[in-house]
Amino acid sequence: MRRALQMLIFALAIRPFVFVWVGLAVRNRERLPLVGPAVIVANHNSHLDTLVLMALYPLRLLHRVRPVAAADYFLKPGPLGWLATTVIGILPIERTGRFRGAADSIEACAAALRRGEILILFPEGSRGEPERLSTFKRGIAHLAERLPDVPVIPVFMRGLGKVLPRGDWLPVPFFCDVFIGDSLPLHADRAGFMAELESRMAALSNEGHVTPWE
Repeated sequence: MRRALQMLIFALAIRPFVFVWVGLAVRNRERLPLVGPAVIVANHNSHLDTLVLMALYPLRLLHRVRPVAAADYFLKPGPLGWLATTVIGILPIERTGRFRGAADSIEACAAALRRGEILILFPEGSRGEPERLSTFKRGIAHLAERLPDVPVIPVFMRGLGKVLPRGDWLPVPFFCDVFIGDSLPLHADRAGFMAELESRMAALSNEGHVTPWE
């Protein structure tokens, strides 16, 4: 039932909004992983980021795509909690700095990948200023180290922070771009992996002629 409802809402509401109201150009769409396990790593400027990435998938595959999101924010009672669980199908994790909480979050992501799912991760954590990249958290490196055969695909999105910036709830039309990169090889050390990931994201931003991050 949830799968059918998810497909219906994406077909009738979310995809028309993303591709018609917002306007979206997708570069290198063939690099998008259609079979899991896989991890999509993207910059994060808007609540629309997740919906846009999921809208790129065929409706029949939506149930295999799991955005990783903070349980304390998205599992609150009300419309947002219903949207997060029923329509989007988030993988909720506890947002905490404690070692035990971080370890449990990594294991929850690893378990989803072992089930063959496709995760969407925003390593910046919270939404930042449009086209300004914040420091990446290292959880993705721990996950890649644990499952070295799982491809990690960087994605840079431009413009969504202007369509629906942080703190706003009324979207405005603004043409947006999505740049999909090649999958990353695993580095022997976490620092090397993070450096490669950040380098790939910078290269993707340059494809869109974006002002360099400061």
